[in-house]
Amino acid sequence: MQRVVDDVRAFNRFYTRVLGLLRPDLAGSEFGLTEARVLFELAHRDDVAVSDLRSELDLDAGYLSRILSGFTASGLAAREKSAADGRRQVVRLTDEGRRAFDELDRLQAGAIDTLLAPLDDIQRTRLVGAMGQIRRMLSSGPGRAGLVLRPPQPGDLGWVVERHGARYAAEYGWDATFEALVARIVAEFAERRDTRGEAAWIAELDGERVGCVFCMASSDPDAEHTAQLRLLLVEPSARGAGVGSRLVDECLRFAKRSGYRRITLWTNDVLVDARRIYERAGFGCDRREPHHSFGCDLVGEYWSRDL
Repeated sequence: MQRVVDDVRAFNRFYTRVLGLLRPDLAGSEFGLTEARVLFELAHRDDVAVSDLRSELDLDAGYLSRILSGFTASGLAAREKSAADGRRQVVRLTDEGRRAFDELDRLQAGAIDTLLAPLDDIQRTRLVGAMGQIRRMLSSGPGRAGLVLRPPQPGDLGWVVERHGARYAAEYGWDATFEALVARIVAEFAERRDTRGEAAWIAELDGERVGCVFCMASSDPDAEHTAQLRLLLVEPSARGAGVGSRLVDECLRFAKRSGYRRITLWTNDVLVDARRIYERAGFGCDRREPHHSFGCDLVGEYWSRDL
């Protein structure tokens, strides 16, 4: 735990230096960091009670009062008694204040563009994704903000193989034969290119790939009008955000729309979280079979449901 604490503190020191580079006064603005934050809040609402602003920004009452007094003296803001409650004061930006915010916003955007200029598109996507992870992990509760399901793009199928191999090795100790199986399934999907009867989805959360699922025709030649759900994966950073359920629901909708009458899947009893998702989606376990695969003794399970 102490190492984690030390790493977080080191990151905080680094990010404090980055924030210093983005400080409004360094970007060419006359405002300090807290003044810029207050200006931002006022620019995105018409009238706000001073007490609400203080609470939302967690600022000392005297400190906020001095900032607002400065804005008022400069003609950037106007304060008056609330029409609904004479005991409360409301504050709003004047036209001059909105012009000042527009200029501040332009300068800040330019400073961020400069900061990100050395990064390529992939690095910028990874940066935004990492920021999203931090927000989700340290927020008060899980959510689905920024969740997008999309078809695979160039490079995504390789990512599916790599992440399955890495994740199952790390979490369950499975060997490279599992990654080889995933590679065969993905290659079969790509080679068939059956867009009417088969599909795949990549889940992105705040711009970062965090999951996938495939809907394919059943590998059982005797199972007519039967689809197969394959390769469901959710990265640990996104678990609890509803990603797995969204992927399975999308797979079921596609299978039904494509004319399949039943859908099956194969899983293993150690995949507890996935099995819960399948149960919630209406799947039932038809049979269980012990087997030795991927370097481990496992119990395989065959699940299905009608569409």
